[in-house]
Amino acid sequence: MPDSTSRGAAAGVPWFTATAIVVADMVGVGVFTSLGFQVIDIKSGFSLLLLWVVGGIVAICGAFCYAELAAMFPRSSGEYNFLRRIYHPAFGFVAGWLSATVGFAAPIALAAMAFSKYLTSSMPNLLPSLPARAFGVPVDWSLLIGLAITWLAAAVHLGGVRFGGAYHNIWTALKLVLIIVFIIAGFVVGDLQGVSFTPSAADLTYIGAAPFAISLVFVMYSYSGWNAATYIVGELRDPSRSLPRALFVGTTVVVILYVGLNAVFIATTPASELAGQIDVAIIAGKHIFGEFGGRMVGALICLGLISSISAMTWIGPRVTMTMGEDMPMLRLFSRRSRQGVPAVAIVFQLLVSNLLLLTRSFEAVLDFIQFSLAFCSFFAVLGVIKMRITHPRLPRPYRAWGYPVTPLVFLSVTFFMMYYLVVNRPLQSLAGFAMMSAGLLIYYASRPGSNVAPSDVPSEVA
Repeated sequence: MPDSTSRGAAAGVPWFTATAIVVADMVGVGVFTSLGFQVIDIKSGFSLLLLWVVGGIVAICGAFCYAELAAMFPRSSGEYNFLRRIYHPAFGFVAGWLSATVGFAAPIALAAMAFSKYLTSSMPNLLPSLPARAFGVPVDWSLLIGLAITWLAAAVHLGGVRFGGAYHNIWTALKLVLIIVFIIAGFVVGDLQGVSFTPSAADLTYIGAAPFAISLVFVMYSYSGWNAATYIVGELRDPSRSLPRALFVGTTVVVILYVGLNAVFIATTPASELAGQIDVAIIAGKHIFGEFGGRMVGALICLGLISSISAMTWIGPRVTMTMGEDMPMLRLFSRRSRQGVPAVAIVFQLLVSNLLLLTRSFEAVLDFIQFSLAFCSFFAVLGVIKMRITHPRLPRPYRAWGYPVTPLVFLSVTFFMMYYLVVNRPLQSLAGFAMMSAGLLIYYASRPGSNVAPSDVPSEVA
């Protein structure tokens, strides 16, 4: 089996680029949209911010656990690598199957269409100024803009890790600067509503109620992406040190940004205007800065989506590449270009995301993969506990801080999320099971061999 770790070491992706991947993959549309549904039932400023603090703590707990696994098994591809090593190659294939088909392609498609929507809302004269027909055929410019941003990201990352990393770092840094400026300006210029963020006795009522728990599920979706750097661990410089740092720093930065953004939204905009609304960031921007503020927020979200699409375009194909290194039927995807990137895997993911864009089915796909992705991350973190018990002497360059509390916190919240999805979205959860079952059937139908590769079986070291 090819040693992707050693090849990645030569690429030497620095820890701050890995951190940028974590930040970019996490900060998408979710934080700018979900508050409107939370303020319907939760009226306390403290309880609303506590949601985002608790969600951040859970994400950091997951990051600590994934850092231990990635340091033990420093090979790109995330859950595919972890579940394959800890449980069985078939379990790893199921996780890889999800990632390689729709796990990254569907979020890319959704982000691309959101980019088009926010771009046109921040530049209202853009679409009317474009021709409605070309060669006698109606032109859907919104769709073309979405396709174009995915092709741009793919072209950049086909140019090599160094070029793609520079592109990604620039957009992520610009996004961070603008978010920080927006938070500061909101408190300085905005008309504060007199909302208190100090705890009170009433907060006990909100925290113990069902709306708080349900809102936490959607907050956790906004935090998804905290594990992004594990998908390229084989390309990191000194992964046993840089990977834990990237996961922790990246997740912590996002927690601070999320709490700050929601504090600005709550403090400057009446809850009655936010309740039930999706575009809460634009509403808050208009309330703070007027019509120009709404357009500024739309542009800010666009910048965030550029780096998010870049992150997923970078890390997703690494799963398919690693699977190709292990399985003969997928060998094509393991090929690297002269620039050292998995070109075939990048193009494959691009085509899948474009197909979803053309069919407009990506939202339905996201609905049914949510349970599957939570299922895989649950068992990956559970694997930290399993490996501590079954292989206590296995070398661990990094050990999860706060063990066993940190994995138990993550497992408890993730289990609740899966329970919520099964109860409230049974058909979508069943479809997720069907998707995983299809991957399992493909694995055994491909007959990859009855024996597990030696590198897949942890060995004890005295």
